[in-house]
Amino acid sequence: MALQNIGAGNRDDAFYRYKMPKMITKIEGRGNGIKTNVVNMVDIAKALARPASYTTKYFGCELGAQSKFDERTGTSHVNGAHDTPKLAGLLENFIKKYVQCYGCGNPETEIVITKTQMITLKCAACGFVSDVDMRDKLTTFILKNPPEQKKTSKDKKAMRRAEKERLKEGEAADEEQKKLKKEAVKKKGSSVSSKDVASKVASTKKTTSVSDEDRSPTGSQADENETEPADESDDDVQWQTDTSLEAAQQRIKEQLSAVTAGMVMLSMDEEKAKSTKKSPKHEEKSELKGAQNGTKSGNNNQERLVDEIKEYLKKGPSAVKLKNFLGSLSGTSQEIIDALFEALFMGIGKGLAKEVTKKKTYLAAVTQEDRSQSILLHAIESFCGKSNPEAVKEVGLVLKALYDNDLLEEEFILEWYKQGLAGGNKNSQIWKNVKPFIEWLQSAESESEEE
Repeated sequence: MALQNIGAGNRDDAFYRYKMPKMITKIEGRGNGIKTNVVNMVDIAKALARPASYTTKYFGCELGAQSKFDERTGTSHVNGAHDTPKLAGLLENFIKKYVQCYGCGNPETEIVITKTQMITLKCAACGFVSDVDMRDKLTTFILKNPPEQKKTSKDKKAMRRAEKERLKEGEAADEEQKKLKKEAVKKKGSSVSSKDVASKVASTKKTTSVSDEDRSPTGSQADENETEPADESDDDVQWQTDTSLEAAQQRIKEQLSAVTAGMVMLSMDEEKAKSTKKSPKHEEKSELKGAQNGTKSGNNNQERLVDEIKEYLKKGPSAVKLKNFLGSLSGTSQEIIDALFEALFMGIGKGLAKEVTKKKTYLAAVTQEDRSQSILLHAIESFCGKSNPEAVKEVGLVLKALYDNDLLEEEFILEWYKQGLAGGNKNSQIWKNVKPFIEWLQSAESESEEE
């Protein structure tokens, strides 16, 4: 298909990058039913980023003839016989009025209808807003048939996020199928060993039941009745069961497995502890000691999570595998995300924003749900609060990087900032460094609403 530069002024520019197909027309019919068919009107309109119905209607308005564009078949007809140069000249006028920017002459414009029902052209190249002459006949048709609005940045982000989720679900399904295949192979290989284990369990049950009968008084008496006593002096013996705590513990250890015995011993120790009365001073000391132990255990648990995640990251796992691994860890969602952020960026101060951008795939694995974005923001706040001053200086850049990569949304960032100020930490260096980014975010949002 032959191409030409858009705009008569750029006709001789060999390096002009905006091009459109050359017009092709065809005369159809005869007599009063003669019509001119613009064969490639759809391709021309697509190159101009305008609906084909606009150009077809413009020809009709300028020629004073009836015109019609069929959306279903994509055919453009103008009543009467019109030669190609004449229609091409009208198309150049359409491009000057409704396509090219009045400021820079660039055809990268978008038709915008204002609240006052005025038509403007907004240039994506220079940002100039051109006012279209509303006296033109085509303006009435455009107001009645406005162009389709382009998708906003939020819609694009939602589409990209949905696409990412579909890809992740596909990867997760593949991983699940691999696991099922491995489990099936293991089951085939362990079918014999499972039978052996079952037989061993049954034999141990039999031995324990026999030993219980031997120890019980009724069992001993039955044995005496079956066998003739060697010495009749045994009839004078009085059988007694030792009911002390030590004897009961000994019997439990003998009869039960190690795990079950430990659970029973623990419950008995708890009952014993409840039965003993504590003095007020002893209770205060125990409560203080318990609080200190809770704090130590919380810190130890956080350190343990950081060490486990760092060890796992050495394997270079994929985002899906990392998500599954984090789900298997014990701890709250906030503790796990805090540990992940610390494991990824421990010791990094200057250049934290660049490192966050490099490892965004790992952070994307844990920010698929809306609630997880708030957890990630609190993790950033906790990390920068504990880290060196260089990391606190870059907290705004970190948020900007995560926002540009669709990992954080405006509403969650603004809500987190409001909660931080309401918490009484207005003078904190974190909020002072975040404030310029928040102001930029609010101004950008207000501009998009006005547009």
